[in-house]
Amino acid sequence: MSQKISETLDGNEPLWRTILAGSQMLFVAFGALVLMPLLTGMDPSVALFTAGFGTLLFQFVTKGQVPVFLASSFAFIAPIIYSTTTWGMPATLGALFCAGVVYMMLAVAVKFRGVGFLHRVLPPVVVGPVIMVIGLGLAPVAVNMAMGKAGDGSIELFPYVDSMIVSMSALATTLLVATFGKGIFRLLPIMAGVVVGYLMANFFGMVNYQIVADAAFIAVPAFVLPEFNWQAILFMIPVAIAPAVEHVGDLLAIGHVTGKDYIKKPGLHRTLFGDGLATSAAALFGGPPNTTYSEVTGAVMLTRSFNPMIMVWAAVFAILLAFVAKFGILLQTIPSPVMGGILILLFGSIAAVGLNTLIKARVDLAEQRNLVIVATTLVFGIGGMVVGQGEFSMQGVSLCGVVAILLNLLLPGHKPEADDLHEEQAVVDDLIDHTK
Repeated sequence: MSQKISETLDGNEPLWRTILAGSQMLFVAFGALVLMPLLTGMDPSVALFTAGFGTLLFQFVTKGQVPVFLASSFAFIAPIIYSTTTWGMPATLGALFCAGVVYMMLAVAVKFRGVGFLHRVLPPVVVGPVIMVIGLGLAPVAVNMAMGKAGDGSIELFPYVDSMIVSMSALATTLLVATFGKGIFRLLPIMAGVVVGYLMANFFGMVNYQIVADAAFIAVPAFVLPEFNWQAILFMIPVAIAPAVEHVGDLLAIGHVTGKDYIKKPGLHRTLFGDGLATSAAALFGGPPNTTYSEVTGAVMLTRSFNPMIMVWAAVFAILLAFVAKFGILLQTIPSPVMGGILILLFGSIAAVGLNTLIKARVDLAEQRNLVIVATTLVFGIGGMVVGQGEFSMQGVSLCGVVAILLNLLLPGHKPEADDLHEEQAVVDDLIDHTK
């Protein structure tokens, strides 16, 4: 077994098998990859291109040593929707570019101050409630879409009864596959939910195929250039907190699976920098911010496919698929009730991950310091608190991230924060043990 693992890590398997595994990894990531841009008004074809391009950049920065795939980050959904409505898509893309720069600045800080820097600034008591706010804050969007309305509930797009049948079919399929699926199929709950929900939606006449027929077969994705608006930038930058921590968790998880310490080699500073570079590059083309994908990490663990070249091939397939225009248009025909049903489980799962972060890290909420941080962050985020007015204001995830960090740094603690990632490692080890 150890010899087989060594071979897969060294990339000695046949080329055809590496290429096939790459297509499999893209298939695993595909559902979440395209769902995020569909929710935020971005082009799924552009998202495919920037996911592939971003992954190639990441592999270049990390010298092709880490078997991870980068794609659309769900942490940015609510901020992108708000920013696009307020300042427009080009300004939002400029702000996302700057969020990627924040990743890279964190990478520089880790390089010179050590990996414990992230734990001191972003311990579980900060990260947990911020992640919960991401999931719970998006709950109304999922429910509105499931009932046939627009995400903000402003208009009814489809009849209520038809929408509920379609959305609940998608939800039931997603949760059944996630719970009872075996092998690689257990990693495809979103894909399964989309397929079943789409078939039900087609039965109720919700799908418009005319736009697919009118589209060209091959075309360049509809790239959008960014603009830079300082208000949008200041709003978006704090949102980078949650994906940065998610990146650390995924890196620890893939290291646990492969038996390698990627925190040391190629180094957390390199992987964070690669993630940030991928996010900024995506914004330059009009794509969503990138993040490491836990689904792909799960597939690596299941298939024992540890060769990073597999992710390079997955990236190549994503880029090629981005130029198949009819496919991108077909994705845009997915009715909102289908997505709403899936998102009920997905957004709830995000909130549960935040709660699990607190539990597994043994954050004692009987301690007033911890209780104050968690309680204030949750109410600010879920209650819709807005700080400031006019040209500068903060709300949602961005406000919660800043508040949680400041409270953690300013409130006196009973013990100094650890200078390593042992708490994060313990959380990841526990999660992996439960997936075996």
